Amino acid sequence: MTAALEHLSPPRRARRRPATPAGDGIAARSDGAAAHAASFSRDGIGDVRASEGGAAAAAESVPSVRTSLGALLAGHILRDGEVVLLILKPSMWYIVFSSLRFLAAGLIAVIAARLWVHNSHAVSSIVYTATFVVAGRVMWAILQWQGRLYVLTDMRVVRLSGVFSVEILDCALRKVAQTRLTRTFREKLWRLGSIEIIPVDDSCPPSVWQTVNKPAEVQAKIQSTIDRAKQGGFPCGPD
Repeated sequence: MTAALEHLSPPRRARRRPATPAGDGIAARSDGAAAHAASFSRDGIGDVRASEGGAAAAAESVPSVRTSLGALLAGHILRDGEVVLLILKPSMWYIVFSSLRFLAAGLIAVIAARLWVHNSHAVSSIVYTATFVVAGRVMWAILQWQGRLYVLTDMRVVRLSGVFSVEILDCALRKVAQTRLTRTFREKLWRLGSIEIIPVDDSCPPSVWQTVNKPAEVQAKIQSTIDRAKQGGFPCGPD
């Protein structure tokens, strides 16, 4: 009887531990990228390391720049295997600094109209016109700020700018003669600065990273990358 029951009972199968989905590792890496993107958004300075295919890695590691410029950078600007070391935007004070002259001119026009124009209708027209012009200039400065992106890779220094069309200025690291940190009075007040990229010859256009946060730190990063590239610390990229 016992033998018959044992014969009828189904064979027991060994329990297997469920395999960890491959997506968990991807999710973990995505969490790290998200944390890094938060740091990028907070400080305005990103330190991104791309692996195979610099374009795809840059697009996945920096969600905060998934704009039209980010798509352009990932799909058309970066070369295969190019490593993104630094990516940032100007400080938002760039908008204010770019619009200061129009703000001052509009304010002067309004004050002069109230002091010397005795027709209330004419004064109102001047005030409305000045407000419209200043608002238009501020909106244009916002569009310019949105279109600016500064990128440092293991091969090049790249600046993207433009509103209706993207202008790309890039220079191979080995063709950069020096970098120079400059600060206007306005930038000094807010601990900002601009970094000039000076090429060795006319084969690369000079460019400026305007109104960046932590300018000394950014310049040190760019300069150390240039020195390392000239000493052969990076794989040889196209000049």
